[in-house]
Amino acid sequence: MPSIKVLNMTGAEVGSIELSEKIFGAEVNAAVLHAAVRAFLLNQRQGTQSTLTRTEVSGGGKKPWRQKGTGRARQGSTRAPQWTHGGVALGPKPRDYRVSLNKKTKRVALFSALSDKVAEGKLIVVDSIVSEEYKTKTMVAMLAAVKAEGKTLVVLPEVRPCVVKSLANIAKVKSTLSSTLNVYDILNADTLVVDKAAIEKLEEVYA
Repeated sequence: MPSIKVLNMTGAEVGSIELSEKIFGAEVNAAVLHAAVRAFLLNQRQGTQSTLTRTEVSGGGKKPWRQKGTGRARQGSTRAPQWTHGGVALGPKPRDYRVSLNKKTKRVALFSALSDKVAEGKLIVVDSIVSEEYKTKTMVAMLAAVKAEGKTLVVLPEVRPCVVKSLANIAKVKSTLSSTLNVYDILNADTLVVDKAAIEKLEEVYA
């Protein structure tokens, strides 16, 4: 069972926490992580792109010139794809890109992503991430104190407006809730800063 130290917002060590082996000490499954990231990115696509085919472009009802005898190539419509203002051949049409993963696969992927961050020493547990005012400076100081480097994902147990809005002003920093944590955000972040209560919520749900 992996153990990790718990820091406060000033960076001082205030204790340690035993992490669930099932969630934070699992074997990293690269194939499942790939499937989860691919599904996440595909599901972000709206699929609303569309082009007009020759049947949908206005005009072109009349044959531009007679079939034979002009010396020019035969043409049936001025809205064929080779004409200016003609329709688009084989262009994109609205479609659904959605890919679904079963619950077991999603869990394996989440556990793999979290375990990978623990193994790399990129998971930082903070006793309580709170703020009484909308102040970006407070969150910047906290991240510097706990030595969060690069792109950082801050995981909270519930919505804390002052914290969320203060973090939103910091470049390369994103906040999320333990209930909406996803594999892509975990892997996309260099450092994971997690509120201790969020760890407990994750273990309550999954362990």
